[in-house]
Amino acid sequence: MSMRAYRVTHITTYSYPEPVTSSYGRGYVTPLEMPGQRRLEHSVTVSPEPTDQSFMTDYYGNTGVYFHVTSEHTELTVTGRSLVEADAPEEGYLRSGLADAPWEMCRPAGRDGARAVDFLLDNDPPEITAEVREYAASILAPGRPLAEAVWDLTHRIFTEFHYKSGSTTVSTKVAEVMERRSGVCQDFARVAIACLRSHGLAASYVSGYLATTPPPGKERMIGADATHAWAAVWLPGDRWLAFDPTNDQFVDERYVTVARGRDFTDVSPLRGIIFTKAKKSSMSVSVDVAPVESPREAERADDVPRPG
Repeated sequence: MSMRAYRVTHITTYSYPEPVTSSYGRGYVTPLEMPGQRRLEHSVTVSPEPTDQSFMTDYYGNTGVYFHVTSEHTELTVTGRSLVEADAPEEGYLRSGLADAPWEMCRPAGRDGARAVDFLLDNDPPEITAEVREYAASILAPGRPLAEAVWDLTHRIFTEFHYKSGSTTVSTKVAEVMERRSGVCQDFARVAIACLRSHGLAASYVSGYLATTPPPGKERMIGADATHAWAAVWLPGDRWLAFDPTNDQFVDERYVTVARGRDFTDVSPLRGIIFTKAKKSSMSVSVDVAPVESPREAERADDVPRPG
């Protein structure tokens, strides 16, 4: 199995025309430790230096950061840095096991499925409309292998919806995206999730990053140089089959997963509360996912006997 390593830098800067006297923040900029992905290093720094800062593990297993800045400021910068290893999927994984089984077998059931119930429930207000059910019905035909159905859903969203930067916001509803047939990565992920949930499958919203420089022979994908979003469908055994409708593919070693939740609001990179007289603010985000040599591969190379 091949493996790639990345050094990730995620910088978010908020600027205010009037001084901010207090800023509370919560964010998810630390990659997950999970099967197929190893977090070797991670840090989050805040400037100005916070009075209080801590990490926590949330209900879904994501690593979040909290901070409170009490010194007066007109600019706030949050920088997440990490070193991550990502494994390529095993060859043939889509044609074996539960991925190749009828999709009905992957509906949450029993004690094992209890862990997936949160990812089965619709949002509030509801996102599963009659149009969503109808759209998904032709894809999730009875007895169809799960991976085949998910691939069809991925490809249909990719071909039938138009990627248009800035056309939506985080509050845009799935019904609006279905009507317009346009949006961005978070919209396409949410459409896919609503379709899967409409037929009793548990699905999660995933936030993360794409490699800035693709491997040799691979095309650069939409969403590089920024935070990205995709979806995953739950498999018994608390495993996930992740896919990216924005780029028409299943997730591979080019993706770095940061957090998994029911929707964007669960895994927002940064959100918070400020105390200021300013009526507006501006935000800039810079993301770099740079391929590097894996420390473990380097160690193995050092252990190889050399002639002479």
